[in-house]
Amino acid sequence: MKNPPIQIAALFLIFAGFFCTTVRAQSLDQIGVTLLRAVTTNVDGAGIRGAQPEAGYDQVTNWEVNPANSQVLQPAGLFTYISADGSATNYPNSLSSESEHADGVAGYFYGTSGGVATNVAHVDNYDANYFVQVSEIPIGPITNYSASLSAAADDSIVNQSFIFADVNTNNQLVSVPTGEQQAIDSAYDDFAATNNVLFVSGVGNGSPARVNPPATCYNGIGVGAYGGSSSSGPTLDNGRAKPDIEAPASETSWSTPQVAGAAVLLMQAGLRGDGGGDTNSADDMRTIKALLLNGAIKPADWTNNPPSPLDTRYGAGVLNVFNSYEQLAGGKHDYIVSTNVSSGGAHPPTGDAGTVGTLSGWDFNSISSTGGGLFSSATDGVNHYYFNVTNDSGNAAFTLTATLVWNRQQNQTNINNLDLFLYDAVSSNLVACSTSLVDNVEHIWLPQLPQGRYDLQVLKNAGNSVSDTETYALTFEFFSMPLNIAPSGTNTVLSWPVYPTGFAVESATNLTSPSVWFTNNIPPPVVTNNQNYILISTTNANQFFRLCRP
Repeated sequence: MKNPPIQIAALFLIFAGFFCTTVRAQSLDQIGVTLLRAVTTNVDGAGIRGAQPEAGYDQVTNWEVNPANSQVLQPAGLFTYISADGSATNYPNSLSSESEHADGVAGYFYGTSGGVATNVAHVDNYDANYFVQVSEIPIGPITNYSASLSAAADDSIVNQSFIFADVNTNNQLVSVPTGEQQAIDSAYDDFAATNNVLFVSGVGNGSPARVNPPATCYNGIGVGAYGGSSSSGPTLDNGRAKPDIEAPASETSWSTPQVAGAAVLLMQAGLRGDGGGDTNSADDMRTIKALLLNGAIKPADWTNNPPSPLDTRYGAGVLNVFNSYEQLAGGKHDYIVSTNVSSGGAHPPTGDAGTVGTLSGWDFNSISSTGGGLFSSATDGVNHYYFNVTNDSGNAAFTLTATLVWNRQQNQTNINNLDLFLYDAVSSNLVACSTSLVDNVEHIWLPQLPQGRYDLQVLKNAGNSVSDTETYALTFEFFSMPLNIAPSGTNTVLSWPVYPTGFAVESATNLTSPSVWFTNNIPPPVVTNNQNYILISTTNANQFFRLCRP
């Protein structure tokens, strides 16, 4: 693709077949695919076209998926193979030959025996060295960089289980220069913003330690490996929050296609109307990205350091496409009122009586600010979403997860500065906020939220604006999870809703301090009519139960 020492490096390649076969079924359970299939009909990727660029590794140039591989088992007609030498619709062909890494990635992405999007409409399998091309441009003592893509605009989701890295004199991978990263980011961001293509890219496996391009692009999703080896954020150029999300895997080559497959499922569901009549908004890459991040489950040690919106290791958390789908199915809901305030000034709740009619859903909308001028002052725009957060239990606490996503616009170096705020609508007190100056994602996760009326605000700052108006996607989920306990003969039935998922039942022998909670000897739940059910013998030594997430 370019002169040494710069290269594309596959993240994981050796013996992918055995590893993928033994782990994929567990991953489908953990990321919500199994539950999604149990409660929906044919959410399998139908009608969505994807791409899979693959890079050679250690002087091996093979990059093709073998449709007959046991991890894939898809018809040969599903694929188009593309490189600088042309394209082919048959396998085998003269362009290249089978890559075990490509087969393993395909197995997680759309393989019929254990993939996420098993009925994807078509796959463009690219030679990564043709798919993305980076050039060095020496200008005296300075080296500039340019990057371009050979991507097809009709591929809605692109899985990229490779990174860009330099090789030092000891043949070790090191981070590419900041200028090269920025050139790569711009190429991807421009293509994504122009063509509504979502790039899903692995951040790398800890060498280099920081996240690597193309996962560093603003408009894509950078994926880490939960429970495995994974590079961490923030980005080297300006400290942005990457990765965006994680999926369970030993390497990011395997976590990335799980997220790409989940994106395919949500895009299919949105296009067929599962999120309501505005299918164009549901299909937008910003909506899909926001849904994926907002449905993620937080590990026990998840944390973020303000003003960064995400955890530097886990991003928004661990992928759960069932939660994301349920938020999509909650429907598109407009803001209640839009206001303008003096730039940098206070923006308390307005007192409007309107209420968003659900506690789980999304919006795809726009917001405007004014830059001011000779005869006018600059104003910030504020879109207000009001929620009555309550249920039948008067003292139940809620958890809020809200995610705001917008794009870096085409041919722009900077982004519009949007923020996310949560106010108590009665007292006008600020409850939580996400106010990054460099990220085009804002994220609020707030457990133990008291019942009440709240104002969730999207704010566009006037200062240093790229444009007066910005388009965004917002996803939200307020929930309080009840655990119901009822007798059934000589047994006890525990039950709770399937959504949101990610909860486990724990039990204890007593409630004295310090009490010890266990999951031992508790059977897995059975799902019936969107409820989880567990039958417990009354002779069980542990008589106290609770739900825990994670």
